[in-house]
Amino acid sequence: MLSFLPPRRPALIGVVHLSALPGSPRHHLAMDAIVLQAVNDARAYAQGGADALIVENFGDAPFARGPVESETVAAMALCIGAVRSACALPLGVNVLRNDARSALGLCLATGASFLRVNVLAGAAVTDQGLVEGDAYDLLRARARLAPSVAILADAHVKHATQLSKESLAEACEELVGRSLADAVVVSGRATGKAPAPEEVAEAARGAAGAPVLLGSGVTLQNAASLCRAARGAIVGSSLKQGGELAAPVDPARVRALRECFERLGGGS
Repeated sequence: MLSFLPPRRPALIGVVHLSALPGSPRHHLAMDAIVLQAVNDARAYAQGGADALIVENFGDAPFARGPVESETVAAMALCIGAVRSACALPLGVNVLRNDARSALGLCLATGASFLRVNVLAGAAVTDQGLVEGDAYDLLRARARLAPSVAILADAHVKHATQLSKESLAEACEELVGRSLADAVVVSGRATGKAPAPEEVAEAARGAAGAPVLLGSGVTLQNAASLCRAARGAIVGSSLKQGGELAAPVDPARVRALRECFERLGGGS
């Protein structure tokens, strides 16, 4: 399911942060302009050598605790479809905060090949309130609608406090063994914050062979230490012009990180 993961080096998955979509408090751009921004960022990632992309409604804060509005799904479908037409890279979807069911529908409709879900199992206290996972519903919907779509599940997701007292390794073991995640995502405490290298190693032990991906905070400076136990990284902030989250993607920064990953893999 995760055929875009190279066998000998970490994968570079670029994040296409969508501007605020219709219906969200900070929405101010016409849909054509939002789509164009998404396409330009996707092309910049492709130019720099990214292996895959993931599109998320990052501009829509504050995020929904449960299902998002229908206009959000419709706007995301337009953006993902345009990105797919403009760029041949494998695509993923993340509907914030935790609408994995809509993400699955978007994968089905647009041909995207994977989704990210912040809370697949258990429960976490977040700025949206209590967010609970529903692996039961998502896995049955996938089996029925889009069995080839891969599920990337966060373990001890950022911007959240876990209600359970399980270790990170135990959380990864549960996500893979009982919730059937195809890969585990490990992040720091917040967007742009990296996990500690020992946390990544702990997650890899718990995941028992399933891929572990870095979900935040990866930069050119820390990639070597973080990627020792990871199969790839989902990167956005550090690949923007000047490292500024709101700026466009910088192909030169993408290329530099891709070359770093190639060195980590022995030049593959």
